[in-house]
Amino acid sequence: MDSQLHFAARERVPCFIFPEARDAAQALAQQIATLIRTRASEGRSCVLGLATGSTPVGVYNELVRMHREEGLSFANVVTFNLDEYFPMQPFELQSYARFMREHLFDHVDIPPENVNIPDGSLDRETVPDLCRAYEEKILSVGGIDLQVLGIGRTSHIGFNEPGSSRMSRTRLITLDQFTRVDAASDFFGEENVPRHAVTMGIGTILEARQIVLLAFGEHKAQVIARAVEDEVSPAVAASFLQEHRNAQIYLDHAAGADLTRMRSPWILGTVAWDEKRIRQAIIWLARKLNKPILKLTEQDYNEEGLQDLLAEHGPAYDINLSVFRHLQATINGWPGGKPRHAKQPGDLSRPFDDIFPKQILVFSPHPDDDVISMGGTLTRLVDQGHEVHVAYQTSGNIAVFDDDAERYMQFVAELSHSFELDPKLVGRLENLVEQSLASKRVGEIDAEEVRQIKTLIRRSEARAAASCCGIKGDHLYFLDMPFYETGRVKKSPLSVRDVKIVFDLLRTIRPHQIYAAGDLSDPHGTHRTCLTAVLNACRDCQQEDWFEQCEIWLYRGAWQEWEPHEIDVAVPLSPQEVVRKRNAIFKHESQKDRAMFPGPDVREFWQRAESRNAETARLYDALGLAEYEAIEGFVRGTEVDGESRPTIDSRSQVHV
Repeated sequence: MDSQLHFAARERVPCFIFPEARDAAQALAQQIATLIRTRASEGRSCVLGLATGSTPVGVYNELVRMHREEGLSFANVVTFNLDEYFPMQPFELQSYARFMREHLFDHVDIPPENVNIPDGSLDRETVPDLCRAYEEKILSVGGIDLQVLGIGRTSHIGFNEPGSSRMSRTRLITLDQFTRVDAASDFFGEENVPRHAVTMGIGTILEARQIVLLAFGEHKAQVIARAVEDEVSPAVAASFLQEHRNAQIYLDHAAGADLTRMRSPWILGTVAWDEKRIRQAIIWLARKLNKPILKLTEQDYNEEGLQDLLAEHGPAYDINLSVFRHLQATINGWPGGKPRHAKQPGDLSRPFDDIFPKQILVFSPHPDDDVISMGGTLTRLVDQGHEVHVAYQTSGNIAVFDDDAERYMQFVAELSHSFELDPKLVGRLENLVEQSLASKRVGEIDAEEVRQIKTLIRRSEARAAASCCGIKGDHLYFLDMPFYETGRVKKSPLSVRDVKIVFDLLRTIRPHQIYAAGDLSDPHGTHRTCLTAVLNACRDCQQEDWFEQCEIWLYRGAWQEWEPHEIDVAVPLSPQEVVRKRNAIFKHESQKDRAMFPGPDVREFWQRAESRNAETARLYDALGLAEYEAIEGFVRGTEVDGESRPTIDSRSQVHV
């Protein structure tokens, strides 16, 4: 946990920043367990307000573990959930009632009559009575002892959208468009997301004796900063927590990235000036003043709160030059290393340059992440003579629309007729697919045969995209990691089987460079889980001779880009390479025009990628470096040796 728990000068709600999301989840679970036991020893009920979504899952997993292994009893626990979609039957996949059963209630000894969740199955005219009864029941048990919250992209807590009143109570609410977009993945399309929900009001939430809000991931950083550091406003519902005398916020490093203490801590006081912190400060200063790095003056340092840096490491020009040279050195048009025969006078020697050609292994969580995030670098590596292999970690089949599956099935039927293939076999499959899709309810899991067809669609697209980059067909590997194959957005825990699949591939290829997705903003968690599998497999390879000459690089791009001070290698792209990358992304036709799971950025993936690569190039140019059309950035993957590396526990599950 961060040693400075509360930066009162800026943070109006106490924020606790943990190394990893799992650390925050375990801390909150321990806090809840202590409260349950204390209330039990007093002969009293423990009243918990609970949240749903991916954020609190780690808390519930840890509570279930404590119940099974440490005897934590829930016999004295009464729960009230924040919200439920409306209309919504409790057995449906997207129901919060079902979510709570699957993640907590079915695994502990809580009395069923002590579980309270808004009923989304009632007739609309009875909802006001439901809401009044919900409020009355909370009062009848003495109020909520501890309320767990998440936070949405619009800053909503519960489903209290922007504009909700400080005095609001449990009620039916119309969901914001952004909230519905964010929920689209759970419902297999935005058009299937309910337009309403029943939610506790802000006034109800603030009456809890203690509140803990959890937020994980880079995509939560901006809204956390607004809720914590800006004035209280109905436009930012979570900002009302500033008025609560016992509210806390638990974050991982990514979610806390936009807080002043993380973004520009020198404003708050003395900091330890290591090389990375100096780069961060100088780039921040240059961007704030809209100046190239080499034009920053000592007056600029003094006026913007960097006097200590100037005193410790000045003069200004020396600091500027050091940071400039570092950024200049990150620009590398030979990402696989420059072989001896291609070196020019003055070229820098880089680690493992003498190994040529290299075996390169790129891990792509979904079948399109490779070309979206590093398509230009892929092309460059192939063109420069390296052996490039791509491993698609998951099938991506849940991201294919039903009408695409029907269209491909019709193509197979026409193909079989034209070439006189077995009409009975094809006909049976065509009928099965047609009947399965016709009878499928909104959000229901596809039949196995339909999922296989959707998998083949994604595979064919991945092959076509890789071919655009010059990658050989026999250098593509479709791992279909088991954790993903649930047919649902909710995945199984990462297991030893998943990691062994990655481990076996590493031992087969023995790569000199590994590229993996470090894009932890992925709202569905697949990128995070896939990175965990890669890092664990690399850990298991560390004692092998070939691994001593292996580099690990992390890419981003689908959801968010690296900041300039974080980048270790910046691969510049020419206009022609940008077009070639775009054409590779276009091969993923099932994701073109409209993606099943767009996340918070509604642009097409090729538009996102081009925009972010162009913005990185623009930043390098503005800082005084060479001007390029686009840049793909990479960070050295040092997490394999780090204490914060996720691990698999004795139950073969990964704490993510």
